[in-house]
Amino acid sequence: MDGLSPGTLPLQPGRPWPLGVHWDGQHLNIAVHARHAQAIELCLFERADAREAWRARLPARTEDVWHGRLAADALAERGLPAGPGLLYGLRAHGPWRPERGQRHNPRKLLLDPWARQIVGRFDHGPEHMGHDVAHPLQPDPRDNAATALKCRVVAEGAGDGFDWQDDTPPAIDPRQRVIYELHVRGFSRLNEALPPELRGTYAGLAHPASIAWLQRLGVTTLSLLPVQHKLDEARLADLGLSNYWGYNTLGFFCPEPTLAADPAHARDEFRAMVRALHRAGLEVVLDVVYNHTAESDEHGPTLCWRGLDNAGSYRLPPERPASYENPTGTGNALDLRRAGPLQLVLDSLRFWVQEMHVDGFRFDLAPVLARGDQGFERDGPFFRALAQDPVLRPVWLSGLMIAEPWDIGPDGWQVGAFPRGWREWNDGCRDTLRAFWLGGATDRGAFAHVLAGSAGRFQARGRSPLESVNYVVSHDGFTLRDLVSFDQRHNAANGEHNRDGHGHNLSWNCGHEGATDDPEVLALRARLQRALLATLALAQGTPMLAAGDELGHSQGGNNNPYCQDNATTWIDWAQADHALADFSAALLRLRRVVQPLRADWYTGVADAHGRPDLGWLRRGGGSLGDGDWRQPASRVLGALVGATGGAASPLLLLFNAEPQDADFALPASDAADRAWQLLLDSSAVQPSGGLHAATIRLPARSVLVLDGSAGRCLRALCDGTA
Repeated sequence: MDGLSPGTLPLQPGRPWPLGVHWDGQHLNIAVHARHAQAIELCLFERADAREAWRARLPARTEDVWHGRLAADALAERGLPAGPGLLYGLRAHGPWRPERGQRHNPRKLLLDPWARQIVGRFDHGPEHMGHDVAHPLQPDPRDNAATALKCRVVAEGAGDGFDWQDDTPPAIDPRQRVIYELHVRGFSRLNEALPPELRGTYAGLAHPASIAWLQRLGVTTLSLLPVQHKLDEARLADLGLSNYWGYNTLGFFCPEPTLAADPAHARDEFRAMVRALHRAGLEVVLDVVYNHTAESDEHGPTLCWRGLDNAGSYRLPPERPASYENPTGTGNALDLRRAGPLQLVLDSLRFWVQEMHVDGFRFDLAPVLARGDQGFERDGPFFRALAQDPVLRPVWLSGLMIAEPWDIGPDGWQVGAFPRGWREWNDGCRDTLRAFWLGGATDRGAFAHVLAGSAGRFQARGRSPLESVNYVVSHDGFTLRDLVSFDQRHNAANGEHNRDGHGHNLSWNCGHEGATDDPEVLALRARLQRALLATLALAQGTPMLAAGDELGHSQGGNNNPYCQDNATTWIDWAQADHALADFSAALLRLRRVVQPLRADWYTGVADAHGRPDLGWLRRGGGSLGDGDWRQPASRVLGALVGATGGAASPLLLLFNAEPQDADFALPASDAADRAWQLLLDSSAVQPSGGLHAATIRLPARSVLVLDGSAGRCLRALCDGTA
């Protein structure tokens, strides 16, 4: 073997399923979906940094799938691992016609789209471009196999040796679900309660100290920012930055190795993490990016799909097929109208459920997945395929198919338009809560609408209130602390001259931009954070917190730190706001015990005592009238929740977003002495007191929760003393 002319391999026809390269204990079966290719070659390697040692064309084709089979003895005769550990790649022969969407270049080694492990280091060199950089419509003549990324065969199923023990998914009641969005590295990277070698890893998230925190806080469901194998964009690499958030997927079946304490065993470390979290009663949801790939636009590298079947993988403009449709803003979009990409997504989802035991998914830029010829299709191929899939349908029914319901394409904002059973991020709730508490343009009508589940958006389409995922802050934007500390974004470190990130944040710096030691400013910021968290916990729907917000985490005003894998995004546990953390835990305990707003829609119909299931009150007594709802200057209101609501007894929720205290006339309670029991006062760190007067003084910028009958019992439960 001279290193220049690869040897041949004795391939048999094999079978066209399952897609990918799989070892069954005796044979390696290879199946590659490549509709427009004229031939597919399997290339085997002795090392990740070498040219291929052996090469052979797949001998059979069934419809659009090329396939072959290689026996163990043939591998052993050539000194290669018999199955697991084998390094491989693919080459695709076919037309090079960019003007028709065809970009086959057999000089480029390609990844298997169904690979279970990707190895090597990618350097963004020009040899990895399928096109000639100087002449983009011509193919690049250089062979890149020696420096290209490779795939590695792994053991699968019962033969992989992983012991799931008695692992079962937690049975979380959807009414009790509280989502906690976190980044695996950022969550524990600076947590000194963990051994240094585990911080910022899958094993770190599974560590008892991490789990104890999550249980103390009272969240039920972890939504992990992308953990599938990703690639850093060339621009970021040139700046010495990385795609920290991970929204640039390269391997849809591979855990990201840099998030593992032992990158060579990322797969098992991820599974051990899931097993530990399940044992602690926590669900695991993955943020998945099936809307685009890491190949970017026509100027990007040829890594996999572009070289195997460009026209069959991506959405190409009919009038300009040498370029790409870009409803994602990342350069390309997978085309789930076509069988190949649709099967890729479904197989990947099933893999993560069956092989990795995850409980659900949050779909980045989800409308892209359902775009048909005429735009978003609520009953399109993607949703129909999921609805009948025996593995994925239960995930849908459990309420753990979660959409980011917008993209940047035409008619891309689709909040409320997804099928029944899906959860959706509700940015209308986010913006209204911010505006109401921080002085933006809104009114009590809009506030009551999102507090009661955004019925106009969801109820009209036969959806449940729980399908609105309510949040004030997510990974994308200011942290909660920064929301009340900055009027402007401060994103210069991202290398885009502070032009990236949201420009309209509905934030308020409370009179001083950024960090300060002014006690009045700090007290105001603390009060607003508690009011925002309290409103989120009380709102009808499924609440979502962003990791670190309960600890007062700041990103220094950077509202788009997607490329900041450093102390900007890592939670600073040493500087944690313990008072805010205690309040957050007490708040979620109150929500869990009292369930202030129920899981189905309110009607406003009165009970036998004349009390509606949900009524809205003005500060002077009585119901809010038609003229009261649209007064932007007035931000005081009450919500009277009847005993037919989520709680066993009537509740009174009081909101004062004004800068001064306000007197509020209390309605009669069920108790004979007209007493209301105070369960929560967000203006103080601890709730206090019982109320016997007919009027209460609402502290400025505060949320109060009062119980109308069995208050002492509820109070003990909410305090955790019963």
